[in-house]
Amino acid sequence: MKKILTALCVCLAWTGGSTRAQDATPENEKAEYVAVDPAQRRQTLEGWGSSLCWWAGQVGRWDEAKIDSIVELITSPDKLNMNIFRYNIGGGDDPAHADGHMVKGKGKRAEMEGFKASPSAPYNWEADKGQRAILLKIKEKRPDAVFEAFSNSAPYWMTYSGCSGGHADPRKDNLKPEYYEAFCDYLIEVCKRYRSAYGVEFKTLEPFNEPLSAYWYAEGTQEGCHFDPESQMKLIRMLHGKLKESGLTTVLAASDETNLEQFLTTQRRYQEARDIWKLLGQLNTHTYSGTNGQREEVRRLVAQSGKPFWQSETGPSGGAGLDSNLGLAQKLFDDMNLMCPQAWLDWQIMEEHNNEWCVLRGDFRTQEWRVIKNFYVRMQITRFFKQGYTFVESGSGKALAALSPDGKTLTVALLNTSGRNRRFRVDLSRLPARTISVEGWRTSESEDCRPFLCGEVEGNGLAYDSPAKSLTTFVFSLDKR
Repeated sequence: MKKILTALCVCLAWTGGSTRAQDATPENEKAEYVAVDPAQRRQTLEGWGSSLCWWAGQVGRWDEAKIDSIVELITSPDKLNMNIFRYNIGGGDDPAHADGHMVKGKGKRAEMEGFKASPSAPYNWEADKGQRAILLKIKEKRPDAVFEAFSNSAPYWMTYSGCSGGHADPRKDNLKPEYYEAFCDYLIEVCKRYRSAYGVEFKTLEPFNEPLSAYWYAEGTQEGCHFDPESQMKLIRMLHGKLKESGLTTVLAASDETNLEQFLTTQRRYQEARDIWKLLGQLNTHTYSGTNGQREEVRRLVAQSGKPFWQSETGPSGGAGLDSNLGLAQKLFDDMNLMCPQAWLDWQIMEEHNNEWCVLRGDFRTQEWRVIKNFYVRMQITRFFKQGYTFVESGSGKALAALSPDGKTLTVALLNTSGRNRRFRVDLSRLPARTISVEGWRTSESEDCRPFLCGEVEGNGLAYDSPAKSLTTFVFSLDKR
């Protein structure tokens, strides 16, 4: 496994000059202007994280030493610094489908184990050992971890199709109305079990996953269940009442739509119903697609709800290798700058056959794994933008800026997705404090979150020539006297 650099750079005093890449940007090219304005405060960061579905169900069965190493990389404050994890309450498919349609589509990892095999069967609390092992390791190594429970589908025996992959018509609901109450009870019983047996109190419970989409079909590639907005609201009303009576502190989140257009559609229906937002403790969305205009619209709608808000799942939108990794970083910048969620989560930590949908690449059968470039791209953000930091206006879609709670640290990330060097000018004149020092880290084709010798301030700012296809993070120490 490649060694991860953790050393810090010591920067020069602020006396003049500029921070330069080895090859300068052409002088006639206009610089990207970044104006940090702490007076325009945005969201305060709750954290970074990922779903445990599906990778944890496989990795959790590995040798314990390997599990420890992986969880350390994910959770350590000087590595990925992730503190939010989504545990998938599997529905469980018809046993007759074992090693069938899901394995052929997404692999064995997609065959989630359920906890109840039939209406009359007892709960099988031995199920899902792998995912549970990872969750408990995270809890041990990161005591401040936040957990959400979510469902992709009800158990197969509650559905029209008899398959947890979805309805025969993917545009139709698959959960039978007569099983709404049983499904609510199922989700709550799992949450109660994790509290009583393992001391895990889920912050939120999300009963849906991309419910408005038409992705989920009988004998499909993974668990999924369509819910029209009216069906979602019916279930929310029922689940809220039962959850309130359960003794859990867990609150409801909804509705994890696949993209911003569908999120807006569903949330407007919730708003029109008048009672649904009152029953929810949090709003969630995925950002597999969406425009920046929609991001701003989402921010305004969420503000009207008055609810906490997560970007709870996303992934790349095309490309390969570092190009794709940096493209996903651009999506993160757009989400955090324009949509303003308090948390931002990846879909997968580990994959077998690509370097884009993961930060670690492994072989679930042989237990071999390695860190890949996307790990360092993500670490450029998650390590340095820490829990409790407040995002502030940067004036640029290629920049992300946040202040520490005590106001003594400013973190600024600069993204260059182009194939040529790019000049940035960072204006710090609006800061109510003097900059004492700066440290810098960079990920590029040849660097892996590597510390580098920073330049000096030019008056009230910093000039920086960013290498092609790179992500750079500056950490400024401020004097608040």
